[in-house]
Amino acid sequence: VPYVESGGGSVQTGGSLTLSCSATSVIDFDYCWGWFRQAPGEEREGVAAIDFDRNAAYSDSVAGRFNITRDAVKRTVYLQMTALEPNDTGIYYCAAAPYRSAAHALGDSWRTWTSLWGQGTQVTVSE
Repeated sequence: VPYVESGGGSVQTGGSLTLSCSATSVIDFDYCWGWFRQAPGEEREGVAAIDFDRNAAYSDSVAGRFNITRDAVKRTVYLQMTALEPNDTGIYYCAAAPYRSAAHALGDSWRTWTSLWGQGTQVTVSE
C-alpha cells in the first residue's frame, strides 16, 4: 500500500491523540490528502482533508477539535485530535487523491477517492 497509518490508541473522553500517515515513494505527495474513519457497523466517512496549498476542510463532527497538517519533507500527513469523544471511536484511514480543493474532496464519497487503502489505526475513546 502507498501509505501507512499509525498513532492510534485508547484514551478517555477529553483526551488527545495525533495520528500519522507516512507516504511511500509510489504516491505523489502533492495530492490532496484525507483522513477517514469507520466505526463498527457504520459507513466510512471523511473527517478531514488538506490540499496542496494547505487549505483544510473538516466534517461538522470534528471541526474545531481536529487539525490536519502535512509535511512534504517527511512525506507525512498528521491528524491532531483533541477533546475526543466516544463517537470518535473507530478505525482511522488516510488516503490521497488528485483533488485540487480540500473542501471539494471531503464532500466526495470515500469510494470516489481511491481503491487503495491501508490497514488503518484504531482509536478508542471511553467514557
